[in-house]
Amino acid sequence: MITRTALLAYIEETLDPGRFKDYCPNGLQVEGKDQIETLVSGVTASEALIDAAIEAGADAILVHHGYFWRGEDPRIVGMKQRRLKRLLEHDINLLAYHLPLDGHQTLGNNAQLALKLGLEVDGRISGTGDPAIGLCGCLSEPRSLKDFSLHVSQVLGREPLAVQGHDRPITTIGWCTGAAQGFLQQAAELGLDAFLSGEISEPTTHMARELGIHYIAAGHHATERYGVQALGEDLAQRFNIRHHFIDIDNPV
Repeated sequence: MITRTALLAYIEETLDPGRFKDYCPNGLQVEGKDQIETLVSGVTASEALIDAAIEAGADAILVHHGYFWRGEDPRIVGMKQRRLKRLLEHDINLLAYHLPLDGHQTLGNNAQLALKLGLEVDGRISGTGDPAIGLCGCLSEPRSLKDFSLHVSQVLGREPLAVQGHDRPITTIGWCTGAAQGFLQQAAELGLDAFLSGEISEPTTHMARELGIHYIAAGHHATERYGVQALGEDLAQRFNIRHHFIDIDNPV
């Protein structure tokens, strides 16, 4: 068991969220119990995850996608009211870390995705953000777009959408989980063979073809399941608390 204050202090020191200009508040978003013995982690603080966390006896929920996004309706009505009511009724803390969890050099979504896919990291891609959260590196051996896409599918359990940009095998690659298709231009400028992210937009296909770089959309949810798991396991081992990762299926 650990106090909420001590747990938050460790996460803040580890992820250093103050470095990031984010689209939402990072850290404690909904206050619950002072003492935390059981932690549930998940990608998004949906009602389904909250219900599963209640069933698991959670004192706190750790997510990548929390609440109070920039520009959203501030009223506590409808879906937002139901989610918050469930958390408050059961005195559950909600902890959310967005860009800081993407960018951490070992526990982050991008670092963890590299481990899952067997990618060797040798640099970062910033997109238009600062600090840089995307990564770049290389494959252990050259692979065709078709072969690498099959590898991604087998590892993530989701078939990616692949756009061919050239006829060469993939040796170098950049990646940034979630909705980071906007990093494609920089990846091409770096001379990378491919770029992988979660989502794809209508212009992305044309950009990949015209810039001469493969683009692989492997799923927003599918690529962002690993940071919260790694952080949750780190917290469990360090503070001797129970941790359960609950994956609420999302095909996007």
